[in-house]
Amino acid sequence: MADVSEGEGSDSRARRLRLAATLRRLRDLSGLSGRELAHRVQISQSKVSRIESGVTMPSLPEVQRWAEAVDAPLDTRERLADLTQAAVYETHAWRTALQGKAHLQDDFQERESAVRLVRNFQSAVIPGLLQTAAYARAVFALSVLPYEKEDLAAATASRLFRQEALYEGDRRFDFLITEAALRWRPGSPAQLLAQWDRLASVSTLDNISIGLIPHDRRPTVLPLHGFVIYGPVYGGNDDTAETFVEVETNHAKLTIPDFDITLYEKQWSLLTEMAIFDDAAREFLTELATEVRHEMS
Repeated sequence: MADVSEGEGSDSRARRLRLAATLRRLRDLSGLSGRELAHRVQISQSKVSRIESGVTMPSLPEVQRWAEAVDAPLDTRERLADLTQAAVYETHAWRTALQGKAHLQDDFQERESAVRLVRNFQSAVIPGLLQTAAYARAVFALSVLPYEKEDLAAATASRLFRQEALYEGDRRFDFLITEAALRWRPGSPAQLLAQWDRLASVSTLDNISIGLIPHDRRPTVLPLHGFVIYGPVYGGNDDTAETFVEVETNHAKLTIPDFDITLYEKQWSLLTEMAIFDDAAREFLTELATEVRHEMS
């Protein structure tokens, strides 16, 4: 799910524009050109323009270097830090996002199509890009915002359409999935067996990595929730590359910008250390399937 609540989205946009206007005013008062400021802040001149127009959100270190470059007083620097923190974390409510839409799968596809690398960690459910039709339909049916019958069918079909990206060899998709997510049963045992078969099949693709984290692995990190790392996203030149993270909650999606990515990159690395891959992962799925088949017999 995804996207913007009118109130929340407009507030976030207003905070970003307020920060952009403040940075532009400070540069004007300093007498620095965009080129001169870009050199001092260690970014491109085009990024200075995007920041001042509110298109691109600067990182906190960039804002701090900006303030230093224009010789801003201490109280102004503190206010800039506050403005940056307030503008950075965007909250997009599901309920408003779904108004006028049958589903939000097209929004997800748009984000995925903009990047060449998607890293997806899930601790409660198998990622949508890997779901079978039956599993996806069961997940949508259990949503906190229930779908009408026709919308449920459309959402399921669109989720499956998104999966075509997995077969584009120049794209990279990495998944980490906990045993708890594997064992969760939104549908019947037979549907879960088919879902595990799907995981095993997709894991053989060269551009796909599926890591499974069994319960008995020694923990190296405490994952409080799932997350997806998108990026980098390129705007035409490498110096415009940006990475962002999305976290889904019951009521909304949170978008975390590039300068807080380090925390998630580190957690991804630690979770990877706990995971099993390739033949070991497929063997683990076989063991789970044997257990379920024994229950069914």
